[in-house]
Amino acid sequence: MVTFLSYRHGHLGPALLGRWRRLLPSPLQSNWRIYVRHPRTGSLGVYFLSTAVDRTVYALGARMVAEGLPMHVLDRASVLVAQDDRIDLLLAPGRGTAPDAEAHLVPLPEWPTDGPWRRAFPDYGRMLAYCVPQDRALSVQPWHGQVTRQEISLGIPLDSCTALSGPVVSAAASALVGNAEPFAFLVPRVRFLLESEARDPL
Repeated sequence: MVTFLSYRHGHLGPALLGRWRRLLPSPLQSNWRIYVRHPRTGSLGVYFLSTAVDRTVYALGARMVAEGLPMHVLDRASVLVAQDDRIDLLLAPGRGTAPDAEAHLVPLPEWPTDGPWRRAFPDYGRMLAYCVPQDRALSVQPWHGQVTRQEISLGIPLDSCTALSGPVVSAAASALVGNAEPFAFLVPRVRFLLESEARDPL
């Protein structure tokens, strides 16, 4: 399964800034990932195929301080919620190397009983239980003989997820999964915390 999580940060910056973080911008970010297993310990995590943000300074910062975070810069990006709860997503790379996507989505009244996810999961709740938790990001640096492990705290209750329906168009996603049928869901709010970064031997 390939997923991309697109969201707007709330005044992104280190926690040590305290209330001064309110002065920082709130960039829009999109993380493209697959689900992997630590080669030695067997612990589960995600591997970032690509990440993108709409502020250059954050992309530079991520590339300098975070291992295994291939951050690109979006030319234009937006997540808009209309009065009828329709969600419009735009990820436009311009002439850059960021992944692209455009989606026009509406919330469903309840979790669906059928969809493309049924090829791998018996029900919608099992699918969410597999792909929503992102407690660990893993990347391998064979030239150092190590696996970098970033421990992340999100704490997303599965029952807070709202199923969405609508078209999703992405050349980047098509390059990865061909004509696989997409599906989408909404998490209304997330408290993101990067707890630690550690390196384990292969």
